Amino acid sequence: MTSRRSFIKSSSLLSAGVLLAPSILNYKSSYIGLQLYTVRDAMQKDPAGTLAKVASIGYNSVENATYTGTQTFYGLDAAAYAKLLKDNGLINPSGHYRLGEDEKGGIMKGTMLHEWDKAVDDAATVGIKYMVCAWLSPDERGGIDHYKKLAAECNKAGERCKKAGIQFCYHNHDFEFEKENNSYKYDTLLNETDKDLVKMELDLYWVTKAGLDAVDLFNQHPGRYPLWHVKDMDKTPDKAFTEVGNGVIDFKKIFKNADKAGLKYFFVEQDKCPASPFDSISQSINFIKKNLV
Repeated sequence: MTSRRSFIKSSSLLSAGVLLAPSILNYKSSYIGLQLYTVRDAMQKDPAGTLAKVASIGYNSVENATYTGTQTFYGLDAAAYAKLLKDNGLINPSGHYRLGEDEKGGIMKGTMLHEWDKAVDDAATVGIKYMVCAWLSPDERGGIDHYKKLAAECNKAGERCKKAGIQFCYHNHDFEFEKENNSYKYDTLLNETDKDLVKMELDLYWVTKAGLDAVDLFNQHPGRYPLWHVKDMDKTPDKAFTEVGNGVIDFKKIFKNADKAGLKYFFVEQDKCPASPFDSISQSINFIKKNLV
């Protein structure tokens, strides 16, 4: 017969196990991530010290913003970068990459179009689960016909990722929501890509700035948005970047629809900060812990 003391002990261990097992919980209760572009200057100067500081603030996952194919991750090879993350108790479930079509400055290695195989292999070494096309230069955008070609490249990149057990994604800004023939270019990406090979990382700031509602997108494309960028828009006419909770975006409403979106990981990002980015990311995580997760 189980004693009361044994029952309490077993229940405590079970509770601890639940808290430590992200697969049991909805993601948003487990990880709070940071997109490292927010602290890009510090990462270039001192990646070890910067990651230690990010972890001390309370972030437990990061999304890398720099991969070059030669210096790989912030001047470190994949194995060294993976060790640095582990030493700081961080995971790096997602990483940003480029298309590589704009060759004005020379061939961009480690991109979808150049040495993608190596990029995928390095991502697997680090433990990255999502490889994301992060941004298109003006020369890589074009009209809807060009976005159809981009969609084909995304499908191809997604096929290679799938072989390594990695999910490919596309990250939006606001230019994808320009219309051509009464249709958003973003819709072309959604409709012309395989929904299993190509998921979306929704940047909540840029989709709001473009005048769309994130929840509408979740309703239209359930399960297509496993990644989010959580960043806020200030209350000025400039609609500038600001700390999470300091602006106009209704994050509580958006987070209530996390399951519909298919959310797995989210990352705080602030492209520009008024002072130290570490002060800004501290303010953002405090709001998130108190109000969202």
